[in-house]
Amino acid sequence: MTIPHDFQAARRMPACGVAHGMSRRHALVATLAALGAGLVRAQPAWSPKGPVRIVVPFAAGGTSDIIARIVGVRFAQALGQPVLVDNRVGAGGNIGIASVARAAPDGQTLLLVSSAFVTNPALFADKPPYDPLRQFAPVSLAVSSPDVIVVPAKSPLTSLSALIDAAKRRPGALTYSTPGKGNSVHLGGELLWQRAGIELLHVPYNGAAPAVQAVLGGQVDCALTALPAAKAHIAAGTLRVLAVGSRARWAELPQVPTVAESGFAGYRSETMQALFAPAGTPVAAIERLHTEVRRILALDDVQRQTRELGFETVASLPTDLAARVAEDVPRWTAVATRARIRAD
Repeated sequence: MTIPHDFQAARRMPACGVAHGMSRRHALVATLAALGAGLVRAQPAWSPKGPVRIVVPFAAGGTSDIIARIVGVRFAQALGQPVLVDNRVGAGGNIGIASVARAAPDGQTLLLVSSAFVTNPALFADKPPYDPLRQFAPVSLAVSSPDVIVVPAKSPLTSLSALIDAAKRRPGALTYSTPGKGNSVHLGGELLWQRAGIELLHVPYNGAAPAVQAVLGGQVDCALTALPAAKAHIAAGTLRVLAVGSRARWAELPQVPTVAESGFAGYRSETMQALFAPAGTPVAAIERLHTEVRRILALDDVQRQTRELGFETVASLPTDLAARVAEDVPRWTAVATRARIRAD
């Protein structure tokens, strides 16, 4: 069995979007199934020779940091070596991400990162800080959560179609908040507005909490955010969800339609957390790390912890993750280019 050290194999494979024909989709499913069988049969012989470092390119206490620590404790038990979480903060995640690209490919330096991994290069189209397709070896998706469109519970906007109709009647008059300029939530919103042919005024905030507070306080008409930031307010009945950005309806919000089923086939905007190693990491190391991540994410207590955060565990084959990155990087780059979104 071969797991690509970088994303070149995945770039030659069809991504998992709905635009591909059924025959190509079936071929991809068959390939991934064969790879999965190989992973199950493999006897992981690789072990780290020293401490394992999980680089998190964001501050302690954030989602990436929490997921890294949940996985890291159990990694240490499985691998028989200390596992350290290294928060390397700065430049929207670029400093930590780029440090892993330069690290020795020995399986002892890993990256636990959010969707910023695939959106940051879109903001630096002329000179991206790293190459997500060439400088990293995918290990596994870890968790995912849909981005959501929310309005105050008392808002007259009761559906995504109502929001779009209102925006068409008053071009540029409606406002929406996000956790910041250029992140995956912002780009997901711009993708939707582009497809709907509408224009809303973007009001970026420094983080998800103030973006949610802005819509609760009536400073903006709606907010786009990852589900975890709005989860408590949705449960309390103070926010209404118009649609979720996942491909399928979210288990905890079964009554809420997806954006895709609301007239935008193939739309996806999710916040992921995923694990990568430097390109060139030995296949045996990737196999062992993947096997342990998959086992850890299947544990009942891990699934409970991630659900409480508003995420679901989504362990994937390395090739699945490679295909997703190969699909998302050009997609978000195109959105950012059309909307003229660039890093400040």
